[in-house]
Amino acid sequence: MSPDDTNLVDLLRLHAAHNPEGVFARFNGAPITFATLDAQSSTVAAWLRARGLKADEHVAVMMRNSVETLAVVFGLAKAGLVWIPLNAQQRGQGLQYIVHHSKPALVIADSELLPTIIESGAALPPRGLLINGHDEVHPRLDDVLGTGTSFTVPAPAMEAPFAIMYTSGTTGQPKGVIVSHRMMRLAGEAVGLVAAARAGDVMFVWEPLYHIGGAQLLGLPMTRGVTLAMVDRFSASRFWSQVREYRATHIHYLGGILQILLKQPPSPLDRGHGVRIAWGGGCPAEIWNAFEDRFGVQIRECYGMTEASSITTFNDKDVVGSVGSPVPWFTVELLSPDSTPVPRGERGEIVVRTSLPGALFPGYYDNPAATEKALRNGALHTGDLGSYDIEGNLIFHGRMTDSVRCKGENVSAWEVEHVAADHPAVEDCAMIGVAADVGEQDIKLFIKPKDGIAVKPAEISSWLSGRLASYQNPRYIAVVDEFERTPSQRIMKHKLSKRLDDCWDRLAQGS
Repeated sequence: MSPDDTNLVDLLRLHAAHNPEGVFARFNGAPITFATLDAQSSTVAAWLRARGLKADEHVAVMMRNSVETLAVVFGLAKAGLVWIPLNAQQRGQGLQYIVHHSKPALVIADSELLPTIIESGAALPPRGLLINGHDEVHPRLDDVLGTGTSFTVPAPAMEAPFAIMYTSGTTGQPKGVIVSHRMMRLAGEAVGLVAAARAGDVMFVWEPLYHIGGAQLLGLPMTRGVTLAMVDRFSASRFWSQVREYRATHIHYLGGILQILLKQPPSPLDRGHGVRIAWGGGCPAEIWNAFEDRFGVQIRECYGMTEASSITTFNDKDVVGSVGSPVPWFTVELLSPDSTPVPRGERGEIVVRTSLPGALFPGYYDNPAATEKALRNGALHTGDLGSYDIEGNLIFHGRMTDSVRCKGENVSAWEVEHVAADHPAVEDCAMIGVAADVGEQDIKLFIKPKDGIAVKPAEISSWLSGRLASYQNPRYIAVVDEFERTPSQRIMKHKLSKRLDDCWDRLAQGS
């Protein structure tokens, strides 16, 4: 089984022609029809081409979810331009690196995020900026949308790049995953399988489109007849009232979303909604049944990576703690370090192969070394650990390398440590993951001060908050006199304390 070769651009045009008043999405309750989205995205595409941008050039976009964001993403796709989504929480060196490395010809940004881009030190691109919101200097998106210009250029080929999505590196800078039009189409098809989506369903969308968790949903209104109920941000206190208001049948989770919802006070809304399925990645086995019992929904867990069209396996058998079996176009092997299959029940690296050309990414943008490491002999070596239970269900055991899964994001120790090491009081530092109240892990940073300098963790934390995304900022900071090291002078991270009572806690009362 595999989907047809119609890309999202042509699917949108078909739906706009045959079902113009059909609802693609509702944003904070306001409907966006297929005809409106098609017209607005065509206007954006026409403006971009008129400004001199050519197919395959890159456009960086730093926007939170909005009607305008949808028009921009589909407009870029129509124009054959490559979308570089910028995380709205990113800042400082991390943001500067992605803007520099991706080489955008243009940046499109929400007006309130423009200062963050400028403060990062990122060089402005040759064709400048397009601003969503008030701005007296640069072209404004609302003026562009007001022109109503048509655009009828044929859609890009399925192999053409739709986006370059930067994911946290584990031993170096973030890596730009080249995501083709085919991969975006497959991501939506896989979501349909995970979520058992059918025509008339309503998918509650709180996740940002700049994250693959949000972007993978863009095809569902055209392929499954699903309506997207989009909100501007996640709110635990308003979650179930919003879900009920928008008549959602599905909710998506990642990070610590399920734990956060379980911590909310009991309410009649716990069962006063129409949701039948919660789907996503990262549901701890210990809360699986508790969540299903309290909220009356079915958990459907999945596993995947951006590099493999977002979703590789899904659990449709109610096996608690499992990420299930591969989608039809993938197979999964578990290999030992010497590349031999591991026995059932033992852990091995998750290695993904495909029967559908183009389902695996073609490589990382401008990073041949990382591409060569990940793509070997036609397979994706994920760097993740898994095992099979006695019935052949895949169990996910986390990353093999030096990163932490925090708030639904992979956080690279290398990135955090390089920023922290720039503090004038820090001689050396190391980051590890520790147990979290909510989500997979929290971050603990160990700091060795320079001789004769007294370090105050609260001041370090405040300094880091201006240079790291919020999900990268360590919750815990421990000050040490010295690190235990290997003969090659690497810090022995496995010997660092994972205790939570021997360090400063950013979230503690009065900290």
